[in-house]
Order: sequence, then C-alpha cells, then structure tokens
Amino acid sequence: MLQLVHFGMPFGVWVESLVKGLLAAMLAIGLALIYRANRVVNFAQADLGTVPAGFSASFILFWGWPYFLGLSVGLVLALVLGATVELALVRRFRNAPRMVVTVATLGISQLLVVLGILIPRWWGKNLASERLPPPFHWKFTPTWQLHFWRAQPGSYILNANHLIAMVLAPLSIVFVAWFLNRSRLGVAIRASAERSDRAAMLGIPVARLNTVVWAIAAMLAYLALFLRSGISGVPLGYAAGLPALLVALAALVIGRLERLPTIAAAAVALSLLEAGVDWNSQSPYLAYPIMGAAMFVALMAQRSSSLRRDNDATSSWRGAEEVRPLPPHLAHAGWVPTAKWTLLAFGVAGVLLVPTLFEVDNVIKATALVCFTIIGLSLVVLTGWAGQISFGQMALVGIGAAVSATVTSRWHVDLTIALLVGGAAGAAAAFLVGVPALRLRGLYLAVTTFALSLAAEYWLLSDRFFHWFPKAEERFSRPPLFGRVSVDSPTRYYFYAVAVLALVYLALRGIRRSRTGRVIVAIRENERAAQSFSVGVVRAKLTAFVISGAVAGVGGALYAHLNQAFSVSSYSTGESFSVFTSAVIGGLGSLGGAFLGAAYLRGTRWFIHDQAWQLLSTGFGVLLVLLVLPGGLGSLWVKLRDVGVRLLTGRRVDEPLVLAPVDAKADAPVGDAA
Repeated sequence: MLQLVHFGMPFGVWVESLVKGLLAAMLAIGLALIYRANRVVNFAQADLGTVPAGFSASFILFWGWPYFLGLSVGLVLALVLGATVELALVRRFRNAPRMVVTVATLGISQLLVVLGILIPRWWGKNLASERLPPPFHWKFTPTWQLHFWRAQPGSYILNANHLIAMVLAPLSIVFVAWFLNRSRLGVAIRASAERSDRAAMLGIPVARLNTVVWAIAAMLAYLALFLRSGISGVPLGYAAGLPALLVALAALVIGRLERLPTIAAAAVALSLLEAGVDWNSQSPYLAYPIMGAAMFVALMAQRSSSLRRDNDATSSWRGAEEVRPLPPHLAHAGWVPTAKWTLLAFGVAGVLLVPTLFEVDNVIKATALVCFTIIGLSLVVLTGWAGQISFGQMALVGIGAAVSATVTSRWHVDLTIALLVGGAAGAAAAFLVGVPALRLRGLYLAVTTFALSLAAEYWLLSDRFFHWFPKAEERFSRPPLFGRVSVDSPTRYYFYAVAVLALVYLALRGIRRSRTGRVIVAIRENERAAQSFSVGVVRAKLTAFVISGAVAGVGGALYAHLNQAFSVSSYSTGESFSVFTSAVIGGLGSLGGAFLGAAYLRGTRWFIHDQAWQLLSTGFGVLLVLLVLPGGLGSLWVKLRDVGVRLLTGRRVDEPLVLAPVDAKADAPVGDAA
C-alpha cells in the first residue's frame, strides 16, 4: 500500500519488481531453512549460488549451450556445492558455539565470492554486467502506470526471462513448502529443527538432514541468482549480494525467522518498496533507511515468543567462555609473579618503543591498530559479555566519528571532549536501535544492526543527503589538548591513542567487576535464572549495547582524527563484518582478545607484505583459525599461560588444591590428649 500510494511506477517495473521479490523470497526461505537446521544466520546464502550461476552463465554465453541445459547443469552443481560446504566446513563446527559458526559463514562467503569472480577467467573473459539471452522470443509492453490505484501512461518491456522467473520462482517456493510438509524427509527436518537432541535420541540422522538442508538452500540461491542474471545481469562480487541479503534478512526478521509464508510475502513487499523508491527518487540508496524503518516497526509490533525452541537454553548465543583467572595458590607461587610482571614490562616497553623502531607510516598504522582494538573492545562487551551480535558496529563507529569530527572542525571543541561527544553519539544510536531489537530473543539485533549499517553507509553518513559532517575531501587539524598540548605529529597522537586505550580498558575492567557487569554476564549465561532474581533482562542487554556503542563511538572519534578527515567508506558494512570477525578470532572471553584479533586481521594486511602470509586475513585464514582454535587466539594464550605455570610450579592449573590433613591430637590441649 505504501509503495502504491507514495512510490508509483510503470506497471512493467512493478511486474519486474514482483519477480525480483520472488527471487529474494527464495533467498530468504533458504536462510530460514538453515536457521531451522543449525540455528545460525547463513551470511553465505546469497553466495552459495554464485559459483554454480557463474558456471551456468559461462556455459551459455561462452560455449553456446542451450539455456535450459545450462540451467539444469547449474542446478546439479548447486546441490553438490551445498552438500560439500556442509560436509567439509560447516560440520567441522558442530561442537563450536553458534557465534563461531556464524563467523565461519562469513569466511565461506568470502571464499565463494572469490571463486565466483575467478570462474569466467578460466575462459579468459568477464561476466560482469552480462545478461543471459532469453531462450525464446516473447515480449510484453504494458502501457500504463500504477499510482494510488490509478492507471497512468507508462511503458516497460518484459521478455522471456521475466516469464521464466515468474514461473520457476513460485514453483520452487511451492516445492519447498510441499517438501517440508508432505515428504517424510521434510517432516524429519522439521522435527530435528524443533529439538535436535531429542531427534537424535529417536534415531533421526540429524547430521545427514543438515546436509540435505544446505543442498536445498544452495539450490534456492542458485535459482535466484541464475534467474536474476537474465533480468539485471550476472551478480558478481561481495557488494552485489548485500542489497539482496538485506531484503532477505529483513523478511526473515518480519517472519520471526521461521514462518515461511510470512517471510516470502515480506520479501516480495520489501522488493516492491525498494523498486518504488528507486524509481521515484534520485538515489536508489534511499530504500535502505525506509526498509530499516519498516523492520523497526515490525519489531515493535511483535511480541516476545514463548515457544520452547526460542526460550531453550541451548539457543544461547554465547560466543566463548570467559578466561578463567589463575587460582590464588598458583598466581603467587614460585616464579609465577616474576614471569607475569616481566612479560607485562616487555609489553609496555614494546608499546613505548613503537615510534622508535618503526617508520612514520608504520606508526600511523600502529595508531589505527589501537583504534580498531578499542572497536574490538566494544564487541567484547556486547558479544562476549551479553551474548548479543552486532553486524553494524561500524555504523556506530561512523556516527561517533562524524559527530566528533563535526564538533572539532566546525565548533573547535577540545579533542578529548570531542571523543566523549563521539562516545555519547554512539551510545545514543545504540539505544535507539536496541530498544526495538532487544525486546526479542535471538538474532534480531544482528539483522537490525545490519540494516542500520547499510542505512548509515548509503544515507545517514552520505553527503548526498546530509551535510552536517565534514566532506571526505575536507581535512581538519587536530586541536591541541586543553588548548596547550599539541598532538599534531604521528608520534604524539600515537601516545595519545594508547592513553585513551588504557583508560577505556581500565573503565571496562571496572564495569566487568561491578554489579552491572555481573548482571550482564548472568543474563548471557541463563536468562531464566537471572529473571528469578528480579533482574531486568531487556534493561541489562540494553545497558550492554549502550556501553558498547559508547566505546565504539570513542574508537570512531579517535580514528577520524587520526585520518584528519571523515570518509564514509571507512565505516562500510563490509568493515562491520570485518571487525566482528576480528573480535571472534581474537577471542571474546577477555578484553585482551580485542587486541589479538585486531593484530591478527589488520596486522597481516598492514605489516606483512608477503602475499602468502596475507592469505591469513582472508576467508581462508578465518576458517583455518576457527577450525584450529574455536575459542579464538585468546584460548591459545590461555593454553600457553597454563603450560608456563605448570613448568614454573610443577602443578596443573585445573588440579584441585588438596589441603594437608589436620592432626586433631597434635592440636589438642595436653589434658585432652591424655
């Protein structure tokens, strides 16, 4: 209704948008199927169809295969690819926290995108923007426009590719519905999705059913991308799948992650809305905030679920256990304190000697590493402490950066105050987003922050729409601290950034040891038990998100003044995925994991120039680290610490302390002993 009233468009565009909505519904249903099976959001869903669609398009365009033969071969490849991904990669994480599995899907997505781009190069050609020719001649040119239920003149040409999509897309959706509701295999999939542990006890092959689900999801993704190739060109690259992924994820949220009819209808409605905005506005990016607003309204209208599968403790999004401290009898035993303070001294000396040991460009990179460490700390608070996921953290970082850059460049506010203002802006944005999303359990915050990230990148922080922040080409100077201490040089700003990091670390450490921190972690561990002690679950989660937003805003403000410019490209949606991956790789069990993750993911890009070693920062490297260390690099550090303590004391960390027995007769008075 909103699209027809405010965003009228030619009937041909309306039909094409309806077709694209059906294709987006296929992606959304694939997401829902995998969520049912594995309780994770598969961020590689759109990319599962990239590889088989690339092969099919190459067969048709470069080898001249018939249209339907290429379609059939690609369908087989999609089924094989989906099963292979589940067997070779996803199943390796069956005992890992679902937070880790979600990050693994991001790594899988990067691998599939690279493979999809490389496929046409085997023919020495490029598939970018290529359209599949229709297999037969058919054209339809409607000459009217729908606007507020009125027909107005307009024209648009539809061809056989639109007709085939209008037939195959609904048939695919109907087939999935029939398969889940009527076939024995589908009923078993639904049963295992309800309670996988109980289904396994009843003899249902849950692992095998997961393979079938991934194969079906890959088939849906392939059909969606292949049919779209004949309408708007072959979609290649990571950025090409983000808009479609937003529509699919928004529909997934509106459908409560599992209601397939609602998900399909929402995907079609959102696609129509996106097309109407695109047709009537000067920029297509205006559709992102409108879809985000629609998602917020849908979240506010939904009620908290009382279903067992939603409230089951096994559905916790806990990423990793917190690092256990050394027992007191070992922390003060022998050479352990000496080794601890020696390592700490070496670490502090290394930080202080960075400007002396490195060139100016590497000092600037080290300062950026400090900024991303602070951003990682914000995710440790949100994900490690509260068990919530944010895929739009760089949007909060960007908001803090834009606000702080504005107050220093235009209002000439002190830099330290600007950092506090940036933190306040990040906290306010987190509060506004968290109020509707944190009312419900599950992945609603993750999907909502993903929509926020796209809306901020293409609308809120874009100079096409707003001019309240400095443009990318406008450089601004760093004001002296308190009007006296200059931080203009890279060395001085590096030490200032290190000081800010130390203060943020100490503040978060204090919060973690306070009642607020204990309540946040208690909510993560067991919501029902925390509620029995009159703890407000939503309030605790919102507190964690606001603290996380404040820290992210401070990191963004620090990063903007490092660059002495504000560019929205530095706070893109891809960067949000990157910082989340960095936090999980570093380890969410301790604040120190933020530094380890930033050093691994950013350090391999910035400080290592060997191409072979730079593979560690790609999707391949992410999957490798998570396969070997599901708890992240922080878990490796804990293992090394425990080994060191054992070598120094001769006792294992997990070995219980056995007290010597007390001789009652020896301690008794002489008269009693007699």
